[in-house]
Amino acid sequence: MTLWLSKILEKYQTNSGKILWDEKHKILSAEIDRIKKENDNMQIELRHLKGEDLNSLQPKELIMIEEALDNGLTNLNDKLMEHWERHMTNHKILEDENKLLAFKLHQQDVVLSGSMRDLELGYHADREFEAQMPITFRVQPSHPNLQENN
Repeated sequence: MTLWLSKILEKYQTNSGKILWDEKHKILSAEIDRIKKENDNMQIELRHLKGEDLNSLQPKELIMIEEALDNGLTNLNDKLMEHWERHMTNHKILEDENKLLAFKLHQQDVVLSGSMRDLELGYHADREFEAQMPITFRVQPSHPNLQENN
């Protein structure tokens, strides 16, 4: 439709002698046409990259698309491997930290259970003696000295 309109305007311009389009407008019109053509070419290229309309491509163009896809796949695999290695490194660090914390917890349990055993026996490590006399040296209620003499 624009082509039809531009032909009508050109005929009017030549028959009447009046200049409807000056040089500035012609340059802008040419720029618009160039941009439209470039946009159409980009849309065709995008369809090709999406895998549409591949029948119209030449083998050379198909090879270029294949190489671009191979490069993209290689980059993706590299990123995936980098992410996996970082994940495994973090996993190992967390495992080591977990082992260390489990060991410290076990040590605290041993110290605590040892302290409890010492308290039960009445032994104080800082004094290096027992807090009470052993049971064998204590006076028993059945001892003859404690019996009432009647």
